[in-house]
Amino acid sequence: MKPEVFLPEDYRPAEDEPFMNDRHLEYFRRKLIAWKHELLEQSAETLEGLAESGRNVPDLADRASEETDRALELRTRDRQRKLVAKIDAALRRIENGEYGYCEMTGEPISLKRLDARPIATMTLEAQEKHERRERVHRDD
Repeated sequence: MKPEVFLPEDYRPAEDEPFMNDRHLEYFRRKLIAWKHELLEQSAETLEGLAESGRNVPDLADRASEETDRALELRTRDRQRKLVAKIDAALRRIENGEYGYCEMTGEPISLKRLDARPIATMTLEAQEKHERRERVHRDD
């Protein structure tokens, strides 16, 4: 097991540091864990809310509105469940030493991109190319 890395509260990864050094990895690991914790808390709150809202509403319009809200909430939580899986994959990449590098090109992903989207697996250019390819093939 690795020794814990000291990280000041106001630390932000900088371009002038060696790429994906221990401090970078610890920063992103903490960021991912905090994000995952937040998503799991929201999911628990949703489940509690859905359990409480399981009442029988006599008015058809109110019932339809409640069912629509419930479906929207469940769809949102499903997206968040998938996001938690991506966070777990990013945490595994940190452990494996693969975090921060594009899965397509092997090039470093910019720190700004990782800070904005810590689950990113591709550089911006590779992601755009991938999306263009998807759009072309989807139209077929």
